[in-house]
Amino acid sequence: MSRFFIEIKYDGTNYHGWQIQDNAISVQEEINKAFSTILQEKIEVVGAGRTDTGVHAQQLFAHFEIEKDFEIEKTIFKINKFLPDDISCTTITKVNNEAHARFSATARTYEYWITPNKNPFLQNKAYYLPYSINLDLMNEATKELLVHTDFSCFSRSKTDTFTNDCDITFANWEQKNDCYVFTISANRFLRNMVRAIVGTLLEIGQQKIEVAELANIIASKSRAQAGTSAPAHGLYLTKVNYPKEVFNG
Repeated sequence: MSRFFIEIKYDGTNYHGWQIQDNAISVQEEINKAFSTILQEKIEVVGAGRTDTGVHAQQLFAHFEIEKDFEIEKTIFKINKFLPDDISCTTITKVNNEAHARFSATARTYEYWITPNKNPFLQNKAYYLPYSINLDLMNEATKELLVHTDFSCFSRSKTDTFTNDCDITFANWEQKNDCYVFTISANRFLRNMVRAIVGTLLEIGQQKIEVAELANIIASKSRAQAGTSAPAHGLYLTKVNYPKEVFNG
């Protein structure tokens, strides 16, 4: 039995998130169907994490196991012919049998995109927010994220996690052409965490709350104290990091 990592990209607009669920189409379901059909063996992939309904991924890894040999490049071509147009498989890499797409990952990076101008080409790709926001204030507030680890205030309630601790290593807002882009990296993220952080920072950027209030919000550990979650369609999983030894298959 051999284990492989696959690297995929997808536009999450038409999917109820990554994870398979009853009565709703998911990215994981489409990936399983494609690989099972092309490789003619039941394949069930395990993803690096879950994205919610409408969230996109520029890079997400998943792993699967298979007994027989197959030609990687030919399989990638066939998989992409089979997959819907809004999902693609970029690479397939043989890894060691202990490598795990979720638990071996050391860091994940997300971007959140906001457009202040109505743009039909960014529909479902960026959050249209036609109000003035102060990036300097929001970047001042992001420094507070780097000195805390318990982010219960940004977590969806009733999750199955054992801890709400996360190590955020980078958080920054910048302007890219006509968009405002928030980039954040951490060893792990809680359900809904990035969107809740963005929503809270936007309240600071619109001067609805003070920068200093963010520390109190985090200390409260209460989701009710933080801002409203930003819409899902502006969020992208952009990078998942692994130790080099994972790919020594």
